[in-house]
Amino acid sequence: MDTKQLWKNCLVEIEGGISKANFSTWFKNTHILKEETGIVYVGVPNEFVRDWLKNKYHKLITKTIADAYENMRAVEYIITKTEASKQEISPMNEIYINKELPLKDLYINPDDNLNPRYRFDSFIVGPFNELAYAASQAIIENPGTKYNPFFVYGGTGLGKTHLIQAIGNAIKDKHPNKKVHYLTLEKFATDFINSLQNNKANSFKEKYRKYDLLIIDDIQFIGKMEKIQEELFHTFNTFYENNKQIIFSSDKHPNYIPELADRLKSRFAAGMIVDVSEPEYESRLAILKVKLRELSIDLEQEIIEYVAETIQGNIRELEGSLNIIVCQYRLKNKPLSVSEVKNLIKNNIRPKKNVAIKDVVKIVSDYYSLEESLVYEKTRRKEIVKARQVVMYLLREDFNVSYPLIGQKLGGKDHTTVIHSYLKIKADLKNNPQLLQELEQIRIMFK
Repeated sequence: MDTKQLWKNCLVEIEGGISKANFSTWFKNTHILKEETGIVYVGVPNEFVRDWLKNKYHKLITKTIADAYENMRAVEYIITKTEASKQEISPMNEIYINKELPLKDLYINPDDNLNPRYRFDSFIVGPFNELAYAASQAIIENPGTKYNPFFVYGGTGLGKTHLIQAIGNAIKDKHPNKKVHYLTLEKFATDFINSLQNNKANSFKEKYRKYDLLIIDDIQFIGKMEKIQEELFHTFNTFYENNKQIIFSSDKHPNYIPELADRLKSRFAAGMIVDVSEPEYESRLAILKVKLRELSIDLEQEIIEYVAETIQGNIRELEGSLNIIVCQYRLKNKPLSVSEVKNLIKNNIRPKKNVAIKDVVKIVSDYYSLEESLVYEKTRRKEIVKARQVVMYLLREDFNVSYPLIGQKLGGKDHTTVIHSYLKIKADLKNNPQLLQELEQIRIMFK
């Protein structure tokens, strides 16, 4: 088998499915080393790339190779210290390396799986994540006694992994005697299944229950894993009873994880469930400034403000646009103009979907023939409560406004009230065709 040609063909497919920046960063110095009894060994330049490919691109790589080579059974990654990999460092690779930080310090810690770069000194706090941040600080002070479990949810690229790993790193610093461990649900599930196959279930339990802080990422995939749910339930109980902290992240609220057992929902609700939404303008501006400072790059204020204003998606999209700009800046070795920047990131800009909170209140109030001021008042009149709940639902569902900000703007309501309103409307929509029709008509008024 011509492994060189096989990998070349696979790279063509992979490149078409991911961004140019990610392809350049993670696949540039990779190659197929060999194939033995159906196992394809991919050579990578260092541990950082190996771990990233395994965690983020393994499914894509496996599928792509399998489509091109029908005898493939599995894919393994091996670090190869070749001269080419030492010398060929692209500008995009440099973006991910802080020149003042030794390369070894960027590697994942094999003892606890934490990335040392995920710390709170580089974590931007704004209305979109301030509740999650505040809770995390309380946990760091007294892990296991407050907000246990801690459940963080929100869309992709919003800094959930940064937050939960920063908690782990902070607890390691503040409580050196505590054992911390981070992993994805996929790793937890794989370890559990392997332990059953090898008759080592007790070893599995001992391995994970020895920790004082267990952080499990991407818990949303647990819905259809009945055996994993059962094991997680028992693991959770052990942690809780021994005042050990457990932290979860998910892309959705536990009530909306398909086929999640009620007893797990109950356990999650017993601690603290908090969302992270997309950052607003001021937070996006702060994030860009911190990233530029880390990279020792100076861009004109007008450029920074333009990027913060136009890239209104998640943090990952914001950083992706910045990476493109920084790459071009380094290639040209001179300042960029605003027009050059606009051209560089024009394909990264989402169509705008923006509205002022007061406009949503006005539209909903007009629809239900109510005075706008009533929505902000503390009253239990049924028709006003319903209108207020619809406003909260639309602000969250359609415009991704954070729960704390919605509560703040609608008469200083607590974020839990907003969450309750959002979930109530969402549940009612499943069984109330009239309400569904009303929302459709209200949405037309935004256009």
